[in-house]
Amino acid sequence: MHARRWCSATTPTTIAPFVRIIPTRFSTGSRAQAALGLSRHFTRVLATDPDPRQLALAPKEPNVDYRLARAEDDLGLRGEVDLIACACSIHWFDLPKFYANARRALRPEGIIAAWTYDWPRTHVEPLDSILRRLKDDILGPFWAENSALYFNRYETLPFPFKEIDCPRFQTPIARSKSDLVSFLKTWSAVEKYRLQYGRDPLALVDRELEEAWRAHPPDLPLCVPLYMRSGVNTP
Repeated sequence: MHARRWCSATTPTTIAPFVRIIPTRFSTGSRAQAALGLSRHFTRVLATDPDPRQLALAPKEPNVDYRLARAEDDLGLRGEVDLIACACSIHWFDLPKFYANARRALRPEGIIAAWTYDWPRTHVEPLDSILRRLKDDILGPFWAENSALYFNRYETLPFPFKEIDCPRFQTPIARSKSDLVSFLKTWSAVEKYRLQYGRDPLALVDRELEEAWRAHPPDLPLCVPLYMRSGVNTP
């Protein structure tokens, strides 16, 4: 990593002395946390989002530059970014366009990293059976085609970079049942169901989930593994 550090963040994220972070929604938490976390390690962070409403909600840091842009947009960066970080977002991109811009923006031997998580599990079967029914039976028709990428842990994600082995990470998502419900509401299929039927799909399992939670409380906090692909920008 260079002494001069700056990072860029957007729906895709880029890091270098300059880091670019690319989240799709800052309000869901994970992408905003990526920008904040990276800002502690890079002199400059560039974070982008295509939605001005999300940018308005983004937490402010003096070395984080938020811009209205899509992941695929060419921001004029040429060989100056150390890291491009895609926080739970690369499955939404036009990958050929994004990768072409990423190669132009990254310095030689710069790093691109993309991570995601899977549907949550409590490791308590009465609870997990409810969560599986919510995912497969209730929300099943509302998962986009690209959901296969994150449900397959990015293992099938096209990734044209020299890969780096990644350590295993996990992140806490809930310290209570209400936290878990809030986390579930961030998934795109939940919003699609709500828009079509005009009601919250989580209401269909809320009472059952509450009873199972009380009868079989899981170990807290609930955590999900993070699945990462990372690689080097080689000629």
